[in-house]
Amino acid sequence: MSKAICIASGKGGTGKTSVASGIACTLAALGQRVVVIDADVGLRNMDIVLGVADSALFDFSDVLAGNVELSRALLSHPLVENLKLLSAPLGEGAGRDVTPEALAGLVNEIKELCDFCIIDCPAGLDFGFSLAAAAADAAILVATPDAVSLRDAALTRKALRSRGISDIRLVVNRVRPSLIRRLSASNIDEAIDKTGTQLIGIVPEDKAVIEAANRGELLFLNLRSPAARAFRNIAKRLCGEVVPLMKISGKI
Repeated sequence: MSKAICIASGKGGTGKTSVASGIACTLAALGQRVVVIDADVGLRNMDIVLGVADSALFDFSDVLAGNVELSRALLSHPLVENLKLLSAPLGEGAGRDVTPEALAGLVNEIKELCDFCIIDCPAGLDFGFSLAAAAADAAILVATPDAVSLRDAALTRKALRSRGISDIRLVVNRVRPSLIRRLSASNIDEAIDKTGTQLIGIVPEDKAVIEAANRGELLFLNLRSPAARAFRNIAKRLCGEVVPLMKISGKI
């Protein structure tokens, strides 16, 4: 059965969009049909991270307004088979007439076309978050191992549960073992305890993430990237495989 998963963080700067794109690309590479929805109304950037900047001619508000068919609004990725993108409206005030109920209905339609619908939430708990949460069956919280991010992730979990989402998992992103060893960042067990959320993946700090985004390249194609390997593990777990947590070591 197809599943819609929103990728949320609460706090900005956690690498949430990179995690969403990494998971989506890897799921598609594993043979799953994937649709990514950018729910960051007004400030979309998933197209940049996926390397298709400005290629999307339409967004989900165009579909809901009846200006274009869904099939035309879905942008097929030129390099990743089985991956499609539905962009958010761009610009101040754009898409503010879209209701959570309307987007939820559209996502139900999209789920007929794919195995996974990955919804990239904006930071915060306001309009874009409400849109994404209303349309999702499950959620992945992305947090970095610092006190502010973990507190915001815990609050985001409560907000998701209040909207009827109980299937919530945690990705601890940008993990730097050297900081954890010096006790200047929470360790993984503390992150689980502070957010009250079951872990689905650990992603190490990796400069290849920023380099790929800046170049408009796809991180998952970098076989030497530790972050890319972490995303593959998470994607496999979403597909039901039992995959051990990757060991993060070295001076990072």
